Amino acid sequence: MTLPIRARLAVVCAILVGSLVVGLGSLVYLRLEADLRAAADDSLASRAQQLADEPPSGPTIDLGPSDVGDVFAQVLMRDGKVIANTEGLAGSVVPTSDLGSLAGPRSYEGTVATTTDEPVLARILETPTGDGHVIVTGVAFDDQREVLDRLRYLFGLAGLGAVVLAGAVGWLVARAALRPVERMRAESEAVSGSEPGRRLAVPATRDELAALGGSLNRMLDRLEAAVERERRFVADAGHELRTPLANLKAELDLALRRARSPSALVDALRSASEETDRLTRLAEELLLIASAEGGRLPMRREDVDLTRLVRGTVDSFSSRSSALGITLVATGERVSAHVDGTRIRQAVGNLIDNALRHTPAGGTVTVRTSSDAGGASIAVSDSGEGFPAAFLPDAFEAFARADASRSRSAGGAGLGLAIVRAIVEAHGGRVEARTGDHGGAIVVLRLPA
Repeated sequence: MTLPIRARLAVVCAILVGSLVVGLGSLVYLRLEADLRAAADDSLASRAQQLADEPPSGPTIDLGPSDVGDVFAQVLMRDGKVIANTEGLAGSVVPTSDLGSLAGPRSYEGTVATTTDEPVLARILETPTGDGHVIVTGVAFDDQREVLDRLRYLFGLAGLGAVVLAGAVGWLVARAALRPVERMRAESEAVSGSEPGRRLAVPATRDELAALGGSLNRMLDRLEAAVERERRFVADAGHELRTPLANLKAELDLALRRARSPSALVDALRSASEETDRLTRLAEELLLIASAEGGRLPMRREDVDLTRLVRGTVDSFSSRSSALGITLVATGERVSAHVDGTRIRQAVGNLIDNALRHTPAGGTVTVRTSSDAGGASIAVSDSGEGFPAAFLPDAFEAFARADASRSRSAGGAGLGLAIVRAIVEAHGGRVEARTGDHGGAIVVLRLPA
């Protein structure tokens, strides 16, 4: 089970402080223990050297007072026989077997038996002499060991308290630090479609949380714009579909009347067929735009001669341009690209169709192909009035028209440029629209190399 962030931060703080206390306490404890042992060993070595220089004349050793605790001494044979010792000791301090292998000074802690009291914990130093004797000096070490044990207990108690305190502080700090996050979470729960303009309150701290709040608000802006764009798209699509459906319904209702002549009936059916074709075309265009925005536009890429593709597309519009009295020409260098030829032909055809719609009789529409280091480009320009400045930012949006008063039959549904952008962006390219220096609209398709 994953712990909450506050609990994890509290545990991390407790572990860090606990590790610090254990490490520092161990260092202090070991250092103090080493210093106490060193002080005792130095004192014992000094007394052993004194006994070696001035051996006792009798069985009793008289030692002066010591500032490290109660001291004692013995002079033994290698077999463990006591030659001399201080008063109060009961027999040999060390086992006989240890003395036989003693080659140099050896210090350790051990329990010493006495004749007057309980056994005491002592620090013992065994020093061999050149005449085959062993001088044993020792000092009571139970007070020092008690101090060390008490210090260890205090360190353990203090460490436990520090761990608990660090955990509590970590919990409180994490709670305070995450309070703005909790507030943002509660506010985000309240954001809904009924309040599209509602945003999260961003603290004026200029820290990571403020940056997070700003990012979330920008995300909400993008989502709201996307929802609004989809809502407008659906509304515009319904509006566009309503007229041909109404016309189709009216034509069919008229065709069902018995009083109509055969020729009138044929005209009604022909009109209904035209409205059906228009509905089919509009549905296909809407499906293409929706697929492109969802990243599901089917593509069949291959190496395509763009120059030949453009000339073929221009030739398909030649009869229409002649009927309108407009000169339609294809020019430019020979260019090839790895694209879906059918989609590119559709995009170029939409641009030529728009250009013919907005070019007066006697004008010219030019389709030019070119290439550079960045890839290939196809530019369609006309000699019409060009794009209104207010229309350019929305030129490639669905259902956008340069002249809102233009009829649908004359101005189309406003999907031509939107389809062009969808196709070009699906190829990884981009499309640009502008008005020429001397008038006329220019739309450039830029395809990547």
